[in-house]
Amino acid sequence: MLTFFRSFIKSKVGAAVAIGVLVLIALAFASGDIAGIQGPGGITGGNAVASVDGEDIEATELSRSASSALTRVQQQNPNATMKQLIAQGGVENILEDLIGRTAFYAFGQKHAIVAGDRLVDSEIAQIPAFEGVDGKFDQDTFRQALAQQGLSEKALRADIAQGLVAQQLVTPAQMGAVMPRFMAKRYATLLNETRTGSVAALPSLLFAPEKEPDDKTIAAFYKANTDRFIRPERRVLRYATFSMDEMPAPAAPTDAEIAEQFKANAARYAAKDERKITQVIVPAEAEAKAIVAAVEGGKTLETAAKDKGLSAAQLEFFSRSDLATQFSKDVADAVFAAPVGKLATPRKSALGWHVIRVVEENKQAARQLADVREELVEEVAATKRRKAFAERLENIEDQFSGGTSLPEVAKALGLEVKTTAPITAGGQVYQKPDETIDAGLNPLLKTVFKMQQEQPQLAQMGQGEDFSANRPFVIYDVTEIQASAPAPLKEIEDDVKRAWVFDEGSKAAKAAAIKMQAAMAKGATLEKAMSEVGKRLPPVEQVGMSRATLTRALQSGRQVPPPVSLMFHMSEGSVKVQSAADERGWFVVQLKDIEPGKVESDEMVENARKELGGALGNAYAQALNDAIVKEATVKKNEAVIKSVRDQLAGAAPAGS
Repeated sequence: MLTFFRSFIKSKVGAAVAIGVLVLIALAFASGDIAGIQGPGGITGGNAVASVDGEDIEATELSRSASSALTRVQQQNPNATMKQLIAQGGVENILEDLIGRTAFYAFGQKHAIVAGDRLVDSEIAQIPAFEGVDGKFDQDTFRQALAQQGLSEKALRADIAQGLVAQQLVTPAQMGAVMPRFMAKRYATLLNETRTGSVAALPSLLFAPEKEPDDKTIAAFYKANTDRFIRPERRVLRYATFSMDEMPAPAAPTDAEIAEQFKANAARYAAKDERKITQVIVPAEAEAKAIVAAVEGGKTLETAAKDKGLSAAQLEFFSRSDLATQFSKDVADAVFAAPVGKLATPRKSALGWHVIRVVEENKQAARQLADVREELVEEVAATKRRKAFAERLENIEDQFSGGTSLPEVAKALGLEVKTTAPITAGGQVYQKPDETIDAGLNPLLKTVFKMQQEQPQLAQMGQGEDFSANRPFVIYDVTEIQASAPAPLKEIEDDVKRAWVFDEGSKAAKAAAIKMQAAMAKGATLEKAMSEVGKRLPPVEQVGMSRATLTRALQSGRQVPPPVSLMFHMSEGSVKVQSAADERGWFVVQLKDIEPGKVESDEMVENARKELGGALGNAYAQALNDAIVKEATVKKNEAVIKSVRDQLAGAAPAGS
């Protein structure tokens, strides 16, 4: 657990990485984690934890960011806690990320790089949490979601604008990064290298004390290691499911409704003349002409773009007016003058020079109401059905808001109420590791473990997927909460004794492994060092693996023995000591030989260049981030930072 937190909080989740997507508040909305973004009680606005060039970072923002970070960690380990994140320096690392993001925004403001209202509107409209039952952005849903969290539209828009400004700064720094060929060739040889070595295992049980620990020893060990014996939080979930299919069919569409639907969608049935395109945008005309020349010489547009460290974007159908609005009239005219399958004459817009291939054309004559009547009937019927179902959902929400209990609502709807056994945050039935809740309930768990008792909610099964009114809905609440706490010693005394035995054995095994390492540093062989330990150790294992095999194993999720992974972080002839999982023992690893890989083709080198180009682009972006932060004037308020940390950990009184 602690290792997982360390790896998470050491990685950049701010400026150079997180700005590629919607920022922290929007991230929480987009993932459906509405309940998870509200700051803890007692932390209010107006208290800045830091300022960057006059731009304040409020305590509530740091609190929300920490909660969002914990949510992402819990996707990998549901039993992770805020206290563990704080203990590993998570709050400080997240604050540094917020400082980086704010520094980007301040830098952008200073140099007239902004995110306009329409661009922010577009990002908000794409957040699934703001969609109505028809799958489209709904203003009422948007306002309700903000109100539930005590967030203002102004704060959300400012947060998204920050991310978009930073994105505009970082993208040019990353674009077109290319690694020199000689470095790529060296890297390619590493991809196929093979490493061999010897491994000696020192099991903890071989070094464990033979004498049974007394009660005083066990009590002291339990007190010093209480966190190792914490029982996870358990909750009992009560729920009932239903779907739109249970709704009675609406009245058949009338002629007036059909006519109104046709009028509302007149653009869909109007005559069309559209082009589907693939395009590359470059800064200068000379670069555009070079790509055109490469295509005329026999390369595809995609290949010509890759050769310059760029990528060709495949876009959907555009009308002439759409292209003119989004890019420029010159670009639109060039596209509609080019035949299908050919390149349009390069033209300029505010974004740069466009090299465009016309992929397909779509020409369609206008259609009359009689031509599409059957289609309209189906659409109107579906709309009426969705509207009736939406009213039913709204009625359920109103009843819950008015204090009606889940059993009462379920009875009125004729639904069967089910109750789970006590479950953990991962969906396992407590003390029955082989039993889990229904997989369809898994998306509810994040909210279930943040809800108050007997405060029912409504949700759709499969949260986070594309909207489909055919998927079941669920009403649910929590009827029992058992907080996470250390198990009483008297109930787990045997477990504590077993842990003590492994702990003592692991300490002794580690000391023996370090002694072996020291002896080998003076010239002793691995076998000689083992003989001096005084224990009958398992035989030495000879191991070997290529880096390519290691990479495939890791990418497929297969377990790789820790000593084998360690060999790829060692220098030839060196000896290292490594622990086994769960204090099971220690390893002494000796790397004997490194056989360099062979570069079998130029394609292998070029693939390495492209892979490293992405890493180089990220390095450029990080360097830009570091430079902007270094130039900024950063002031931290340590007292407020401590207050946030204490509040998140539950150490501060409410309202402090």
